[in-house]
Amino acid sequence: MTITENSVVAFAYTLTDDDGAVIDSADTQAPLVYLHGRGQLIPGMEKGLDGRSTGDQFSIVLPPEEAYGIYDENLAGAVPLSAFEGVGEVAEGMQFQMELADGVRAVTVREVTGEHVILDGNHPLAGETLHFDIEVVSVRAATAEELEHGHAHGPGGAH
Repeated sequence: MTITENSVVAFAYTLTDDDGAVIDSADTQAPLVYLHGRGQLIPGMEKGLDGRSTGDQFSIVLPPEEAYGIYDENLAGAVPLSAFEGVGEVAEGMQFQMELADGVRAVTVREVTGEHVILDGNHPLAGETLHFDIEVVSVRAATAEELEHGHAHGPGGAH
């Protein structure tokens, strides 16, 4: 079976950056499973998997536009440390949810400088070219329940 819309796909992958450093991976024993065609993966990844079959092994390189987007300087800025009252110690790498005019956004603390916290609302991989080595582990038609719920279910059809 080939990967088409409403297929449940399991795939193993290794994600590296331009320098070959491993960022993330999933092996064939614990692959990533998703419902194809529902926007559950970054756009370029779903496009790269479309039409593939069980056992296919291939590589794809995704520019930022097909992955987590171009880095947007407007999504980073300083906030007074006093805005984190009651949080305890605020440290680099911490993540928070912020309510903005366009909705809730995850932000990462990039730096704490004196009385200010530098926050970044970009995805940590925004602006990065991503290199994937992929192996398609399995492909099957989604069940009626998976289609109704909008996501793949685990082994035996459980959540």
